[in-house]
Amino acid sequence: MMLRSRPGYRRVGISLAAVTAAALLLASPGIVSAATDPDDPVAGDEVSLQAAVPSTGWEDNQEATDRAAALLAQMTLEEKVDMLHGELNNYYGFYNAPIERLGIPALTMADGPAGTRIANPEVNGKRSTELPSPLLMAATWDEELSEQYGQLAAEEAFSSGHNVLLSPAVDIARVALAGRAFEAFGEDPLLSGTMGANNLQGIQSQPVIGDVKHYNVYTQEQNRLVGGNAVVDERTLQEIYSRPFDIGVESGHPGSAMCAFNKVNGLYACESPDILTTILKEQFDFQGWVMSDYGATHSTTAAIMAGLDQEMPGNFSPDEQPGTSFFGQPLIDAVNAGEVPIARVDDAVTRILRPMFALGLFDQRPVVQPLPEAEHGAQAREFAERGMVLLKNDDLLPLAGDAASIAVIGADADVAVQGGGSSQVLPTYTVSPLQGISERAGDDVAVTHIAGADPVTGTALLPGPQPIPSDYLTPSIGEGQGLYAEYFANQDFSGEPTEDRVEPYVGVNGGFLLYEGFNSSSPHFPLQTGALNTTDLSIRWSGSLTAPVDGTYQLALVSKGTTTVYLDDEAVFTTTPSGTAEIRTVDIPLVAGESHTLRVEYVNDVPAETDTGPAVKLAWTAPEGVVAPQAQAAADLAAESDIAVVVARDYSSEGSDRPSLDLPNGQDRLIQQVAAANPRTIVVLTSGAAVQTSEWDGSVPAVLQSWYGGQEQGNAIARILFGDVNPSGRLPITIPVDEASTPVSSPAQYPGTGLDQSFSEGIFVGYRGYEQFGIEPQYSFGHGLSYTTYDYSRLRVRSDGVEAAAGEGYSVDVRVENTGDVAGTETVQVYAGPLPTDAVETAPKSLAGWAQVDLQPGERKRVQVSLDPDSFSYWDVDADTWVTPAGAVPLYVGTSSSDIRLTGELQAAPTPVAPVATTLPAITGDPTVGKRLRADTGVWDQESLDFSYQWLRDGEPIPGADDDRYRVQEADRGAQLSVQVTATPEIGPAGVAASEPVTVRTDAEVTVTPDPARGDTDTEFTVTVTVAPRQEGVVAEGTVTLRVDSQRFIGTLANGTVDIPIGEQDRGTHRIRVTYSGSDLVEPAKGSASIRVTR
Repeated sequence: MMLRSRPGYRRVGISLAAVTAAALLLASPGIVSAATDPDDPVAGDEVSLQAAVPSTGWEDNQEATDRAAALLAQMTLEEKVDMLHGELNNYYGFYNAPIERLGIPALTMADGPAGTRIANPEVNGKRSTELPSPLLMAATWDEELSEQYGQLAAEEAFSSGHNVLLSPAVDIARVALAGRAFEAFGEDPLLSGTMGANNLQGIQSQPVIGDVKHYNVYTQEQNRLVGGNAVVDERTLQEIYSRPFDIGVESGHPGSAMCAFNKVNGLYACESPDILTTILKEQFDFQGWVMSDYGATHSTTAAIMAGLDQEMPGNFSPDEQPGTSFFGQPLIDAVNAGEVPIARVDDAVTRILRPMFALGLFDQRPVVQPLPEAEHGAQAREFAERGMVLLKNDDLLPLAGDAASIAVIGADADVAVQGGGSSQVLPTYTVSPLQGISERAGDDVAVTHIAGADPVTGTALLPGPQPIPSDYLTPSIGEGQGLYAEYFANQDFSGEPTEDRVEPYVGVNGGFLLYEGFNSSSPHFPLQTGALNTTDLSIRWSGSLTAPVDGTYQLALVSKGTTTVYLDDEAVFTTTPSGTAEIRTVDIPLVAGESHTLRVEYVNDVPAETDTGPAVKLAWTAPEGVVAPQAQAAADLAAESDIAVVVARDYSSEGSDRPSLDLPNGQDRLIQQVAAANPRTIVVLTSGAAVQTSEWDGSVPAVLQSWYGGQEQGNAIARILFGDVNPSGRLPITIPVDEASTPVSSPAQYPGTGLDQSFSEGIFVGYRGYEQFGIEPQYSFGHGLSYTTYDYSRLRVRSDGVEAAAGEGYSVDVRVENTGDVAGTETVQVYAGPLPTDAVETAPKSLAGWAQVDLQPGERKRVQVSLDPDSFSYWDVDADTWVTPAGAVPLYVGTSSSDIRLTGELQAAPTPVAPVATTLPAITGDPTVGKRLRADTGVWDQESLDFSYQWLRDGEPIPGADDDRYRVQEADRGAQLSVQVTATPEIGPAGVAASEPVTVRTDAEVTVTPDPARGDTDTEFTVTVTVAPRQEGVVAEGTVTLRVDSQRFIGTLANGTVDIPIGEQDRGTHRIRVTYSGSDLVEPAKGSASIRVTR
């Protein structure tokens, strides 16, 4: 497992004031696109993909800093602001236009994270490698593989005209039903952050900027665009939801981050100072730029001052809708009005330019070129093979060579299923499970396919019962099973339909799910497109309904628009428009075999609402024991076959959470029927995340979780089933018994009360919560079976001296032996138990580290696992830092969070605390030019400290002034001098304290004016003394001493002047000498004059 330095307040970012503005070349020669038009994604010749700079640590690239500063100095306000908002461009996910005058390239961004989504039809026909889902990648627990995953995606991004890849997502899988869980790395912060960091390293090994997202606390789709508010305490925010981003920033060095749609504790994530600035930019020292998710900007001044650097997508149509961008003209106006400092704009622009320079975007322009489809397809297959998880195996797998026939069952078994939404890609080719099994089985094995159920579409995301199966529906026009559907471009069913066809069931779920390229519905259901997302729409389904058995059937209608359902020409449902998909039910007695006319009329008069379109579903709950003919036919085929493989799928997508963990369209019942017919039944789950298996798990001998396995999923599944690959995937999530049996199962927690989601479970998310609350899962976090067995022994807990005292040298090693007959890869998992503290409640188990080992049969090796220090710490909300309580911490070593093979104990060292000055440093000496000052270190609360010094002039470091003594210079006149003392202990962080400033006194001119300058012995003389400091704005105060011969007079200055009467004087010429005593701000000074006294 990758080690990282301990997080903390690493305030070492580069300030604009400290950046040199040396005139450097803005773009270096070398590998550059041959395109003449910077907006042309096609023009150009082939280029090397080798990056010009190291893939990580770009923040320390001084050349990039200098080039960014030089370029910034040449930019107008309008050009700066132009970089801070995008322009809608349908050829890219996000887009920021080039500034040709300055040679600034366009930011051409591709959606991820499951490959590169190509939007331009002229680029490879929009096709790229469909990678397995990131959740599958997390199931590999393989950091090197995650880096390769990111590199492959970035290579394809660059080769398709992109220089930013909107990937990875490191959102925590808090909610079992979450629609986008497949896009991220699971429920554990350490696993998620580590896999994300490696993914970023792979992305940025190319001239492509990675984008860590969706920051922060983005855990559900419901209410995401209408102000859904995560109500979360500070400790949970830090330990669970921010931690993957911390790891990603520190170890992955992303050039950009994306803030999320949702609110966090009442503020939008994209305008929260705590989220964007205090935590991300200051605590994590993130030096890249923050862009908004699509339309997630809600203000100008509040957002940019909170820390948002770039609005996306910006103007939807700059010509037709000027001002639709908060960061366009409104930002220019805010700067001119003094509401936004220009320094904040400069900081935002610099945050964009520096990674652009450092990661090669100026020097290596993306050029469209052919993709290595076969090579990348082979990599995609390897990823899939490594991440598929064998959940159950009662001696059925791997398949032996004695099977003469295999039944492959599933409506989409002949489809390479993937998730929906912006992460969906158009694959270069696909291998379905059916194809993979058929080709691997060979000509001697009869492989037969049957659907067994209706195809799955986005209708599965509507609540309520499942659609009436096509088995019981007959179209009024056309052939086959289902209903005759007519689509009209109006709301009254008038005229000829724009389209008509037979559809298996009544179901449309529009809006976001029907956007082009976002729809992952089965191709076996007639295509529904975004053209349906209009109020000029009405749909009529007609045909007949025939019940399979006598009994009471509960019909259910789910609808947003006006809908009427007619049975035998009588209205059984009539609904009015609604902004939500409401469920209405009615019980109807039906007689087996009787046919009833059925007509459903839907009008899409849905109230205007974000991300909506037509939504309607006609469903039922049939009497107990009803088996659909399709399922029975599948069971019959299974009974005739040696092996039955049921390929079951879900529908997961951005834009909507799943309504339940049940498999859609009766697939649970299908599995039961097939398993009853053939005891040698294998279930392959092609799902985005967890599905409920408890209803049928006990009746099947083998279950393979194949996730969304990418375009090569069929080959990967087949190679595992037949034993060509020994499965080694481990669950990155917990699979619950059902959706009510999770740590987040109350309505207040999910979907929330109103718009507020209560994170009342606190840190007890995922497996932490299952153990804390005593909830038994179906399959535990970290679980995964192999075709071999492993023995664990001889646990040793190690720590490495000073590093261990700093909390970073903990490790364990254990001997692992392959006790089976085949080679395999084992993932050794180490969990920390409860921490030795009563200050807070800590988790029963927290993943502290893992390591993987490849073993041949009979081979054994010692495996060392480095442990993450934060697993032995908690976030102290009062101290705003991580704290490691001293004492014994239980260690659990095993193959999952519940399968513990060995236990031990680690003595945690207390968190080293920076020394604190109980008495501040002080400056002694005269703060006058030429005089020497001395620094007193003050009094500190720790002993054995090494001290270092830095003298400051008006708060800025004085070059070379790093001793405990300092001679005041001419340049210091009128300035404030202070000394910053750094106290460094033998172990742990240093403490810093600064003295109170002292002001270096300015010099002054003393003017002495006698009145009169000449008189006789009867004259009463008065002398005016003026002390004029040379430092503008300083007024001399204090006293002056005036001497005339042996006479002495004292005067007190008022506004720098004083009149001193000296009375009558003797005859002769008298010298007047004045001495100014000085003040805190002005040096002592002298002046003189003369008077002449006559007779």
